Amino acid sequence: MTKPTRHLLGISGGKDSAALAIYLRHKHPELQLEYYFCDTGKELPETYTLISNLENYLGQKVTRLEAAEESPEDSFDHFVKVYGGYLPSSSARWCTKKLKLEPFEKFVGNDPVVSYVGIRGDEDREGYISRKPNIQSIFPFRRNIWSEDVVQKVLQNDAISRLRGLYEELSEAAQLARVLTLAETQLSRGFTQAQKLNALLDADTRLFNKVVFGMLRGTTYPLATVPNFSLLNNDDNLIRADIFRLLRESGVGVPAYYEKITFEVDGQKGEYARSRSGCFFCFFQQKIEWVWLYEQHPELFERALAYERDGYTWMEESLTDLIKPARLRQIKLDAIGKQRKAKGPASPYLLDILDDEEEVGCASCFI
Repeated sequence: MTKPTRHLLGISGGKDSAALAIYLRHKHPELQLEYYFCDTGKELPETYTLISNLENYLGQKVTRLEAAEESPEDSFDHFVKVYGGYLPSSSARWCTKKLKLEPFEKFVGNDPVVSYVGIRGDEDREGYISRKPNIQSIFPFRRNIWSEDVVQKVLQNDAISRLRGLYEELSEAAQLARVLTLAETQLSRGFTQAQKLNALLDADTRLFNKVVFGMLRGTTYPLATVPNFSLLNNDDNLIRADIFRLLRESGVGVPAYYEKITFEVDGQKGEYARSRSGCFFCFFQQKIEWVWLYEQHPELFERALAYERDGYTWMEESLTDLIKPARLRQIKLDAIGKQRKAKGPASPYLLDILDDEEEVGCASCFI
């Protein structure tokens, strides 16, 4: 007997995954979603507040997943010992693998799963795609809800005959000629996969979704055996401003660590906050975010500092050096200079002055 397909949404503690849970509950209440959170034991207190607010809004528990359930220590400390004190870094991200991906894939097991990912329509990235054939990623915030591997399978030149057949079957007569011309055009240097995808989406997003859904029949994708899928009618394209609006209007609220705090140095005023969810000592955070942690959560900064020993540091600069008065001053002055050069309207949040790389530290299925 075929196992029923599960619908999973990972909550990271960040804005996008929280907003996705709100969005899907409001727009697609028919989905029997399971929510989960991979708890490293090193999250900011604001993260747990957000999850509690979400549970109240959803009326449903968010399942906590831990990577080292049987260890007397929390998951991160357990694996620091396993790795002999070697701290994770951008070139050795064992934290993502051990604390996020492996617990998630253990939670999934061999069940067919649709994983809902909160990558927005104004982001140009794909995010983490599981290599396990029983896990399929869907991106509801984007006009193109399909993952790159599915798009490639649907639009490859060898699939044109089947693509044409489904468009003939599903299209209305008035639009058939136009979409058939696009469907039958082969990929080439002059007409790339991205161009063909966008042309078909421009022609009719919902029709394209129905064609893709038909193309999945006979494959091993989890959606291949689902009789219907309500997101086929999705043609939304949500951007960052929409995410903050969803969080505010729902009452769940924007994670407090995004809110700017004013600081002053050499008679100049600047603002700092945090730009991502995840561990409070995430090595992806920028120097001004480390300063924010030092001044706003000194007890957490001290805990991060305690991990730095025997040559292992969170970045190329030790935290001991970072908090020396002259260095703190320079980091703040650099941040003020960057803020003055920032383009676009100001917001109450830090995301308009930092690079738009929030939450890329952990696998994107958890954002």
